[in-house]
Amino acid sequence: MKLDRRHFLALAGGTLAAAQAAGRTARAQPVKTSANIVILGAGAAGTALANRLAGRLDGARITVVDARRQHLYQPGLSLVAAGLKPAGYVVSETGRWLPSGATWIDERAAEIDPEARTVTTEGGTRLDYDYLIVATGLVLDHDAIEGFSLDLVGSNGIGALYAGPDYAERTWRAAQEYTQTGGVGLFTRPATEMKCAGAPLKHTFLIDDIARTAGNAGKMDIHYMANNNSLFGVPIVAEKVRMLFENRGITPDYAHVLKAIDPGRKQATFATPDGNRELAYDYIHVIPPQRAPDVVRNSGLSWADKWTDQGWVEADPKTLRHRRYPEIFAVGDVAGVPKGKTAASVKWQVPVVEDHLVAALQGRDGTEIYNGYTSCPLITRVGRAMLIEFDYGNNLVPSFPGVIAPLEELWISWLMKEVALKATYNAMLRGRA
Repeated sequence: MKLDRRHFLALAGGTLAAAQAAGRTARAQPVKTSANIVILGAGAAGTALANRLAGRLDGARITVVDARRQHLYQPGLSLVAAGLKPAGYVVSETGRWLPSGATWIDERAAEIDPEARTVTTEGGTRLDYDYLIVATGLVLDHDAIEGFSLDLVGSNGIGALYAGPDYAERTWRAAQEYTQTGGVGLFTRPATEMKCAGAPLKHTFLIDDIARTAGNAGKMDIHYMANNNSLFGVPIVAEKVRMLFENRGITPDYAHVLKAIDPGRKQATFATPDGNRELAYDYIHVIPPQRAPDVVRNSGLSWADKWTDQGWVEADPKTLRHRRYPEIFAVGDVAGVPKGKTAASVKWQVPVVEDHLVAALQGRDGTEIYNGYTSCPLITRVGRAMLIEFDYGNNLVPSFPGVIAPLEELWISWLMKEVALKATYNAMLRGRA
């Protein structure tokens, strides 16, 4: 089936309308309850769940705890860091998305006591709960990279798009200079679990493509520093990426984890199986280790036998319910499940948590299951992308079989990132997708 722009927009619009209609149907029968529900975090997961529960429950007290005044559309940061969108493209006001029936406490959570079923904020507010949703997101541990500081981003060939819209914009300043002057580019990826594991690849592909378009391919020596012996967690996708790298002259350096940088000398130190290795760079993109916030790590809610250095919440991978405290759910980046640190995953996780929480209020078991769905519109050049969708078993699960081939670089997949994704994301925040 051949799709032009008009047909694509019709498909995207129809998909969004169907998702919104499904969301309205799910909320058609409100459940009466006086339950006290506390949601930690007003990011994609916490906001979407707050809206769905506000529409589904009649009489519940819903409290959202988050000190952040700005909501960030994080899937857009890769576009900002390649000069394709301004920083403001990813910024909106947190309060704009929260349901009117919910109470927003704009403080950070300081303590979770799962035995007493209480949350205490940094301002000393104590909140009791019947059900707790942990949707805090994660922490970017930039301090774990010796010699690195966010003040360095945007100058001396240093980028760090994950740190936020301003830093993504600064990253583009450094990357743009690199696409003109050339030299050695090091594109890193941490050894920890991370949000949107495709983002390091997107930045690598985009900066390479922008340099090529400017006629500077011959000046570039681009290295992708893989954290292990693979370029992507799904084997068939990893092989496709390897072939694209080979075709474009991008060198993969396997099992290289960034440990330190010396900005003055423009040297980076990587931990490898053979010991530390120091490499010179003209441009380096830093993605730091990532972990759960301290309030989660200190709460006793984390896994005790895996991810012990990162602290993800001990959640059942199918229901996202805590394995020891059934009145607690984890959703989004902080959930300790094998996949799912993307906004697309949140879209599929939130209805599962909603189903099981509402079922518990009604004294029955929930039926919805999260299968690990994760989506990555893997940009491979300006105007082309591969729409990679997969589950816990690393099976490809395309949403548009016969229309969008997941391992082909397509303009349609690029438009999914450029046009449909943000509209779907916004609908998700409203609880409609």
